Amino acid sequence: MTAIEPGAVLLYCPAMNLSKHVFLIGPRACGKTSVGRALACRLGCGFVDTDHAVVAAVGMEIAAYVAQHGWDAFRDRETEALERAVASSDGAVVGCGGGIVLRQRNRDILKTGITLYLEASVKTLAARLAQNPNEAQRPSLTGRPLLDEVREILAERAPLYEACADAILPEAELDQIVTLAETEVRRLGGLFDGRGDRE
Repeated sequence: MTAIEPGAVLLYCPAMNLSKHVFLIGPRACGKTSVGRALACRLGCGFVDTDHAVVAAVGMEIAAYVAQHGWDAFRDRETEALERAVASSDGAVVGCGGGIVLRQRNRDILKTGITLYLEASVKTLAARLAQNPNEAQRPSLTGRPLLDEVREILAERAPLYEACADAILPEAELDQIVTLAETEVRRLGGLFDGRGDRE
């Protein structure tokens, strides 16, 4: 197995048994990183967060990069991070940035694995973002008040999330979502069994 790019891996558990990549998609604060870490440990594979991979590659936080280079340049770096994630490991859980579904190239990559959409309400997303804004990693997309921005962006992107998803996971407690995610990965043939065959 080729090592994943330094800075991109947040967690690694031995005994990788994924037969394909598992992509977690959804809006900011839907839980992709928390679910991704826990799911990777449960499945015994690596975890990559594309936002963290971009930060590692460009050497600055996303907000600073966007301020200097613009959103289009960030989207280019995001696509590169996704491409590296799928090229540098045999099978991993990949937490994708909220806007990754906006580009056709990214949507094509998502089709190569198992894509799970982590659904969450506008109210929940806004509350989480208000509690932990992390503006360096989550710069405003519209400049509008938080609740209005979340509602507007989700209305725009939800159809793309749904179109890309092999399964939609409803809002729930972390352990429940991870269990649902693992169930879907198994159902969709994403694991090797003990004989090296897909389940």
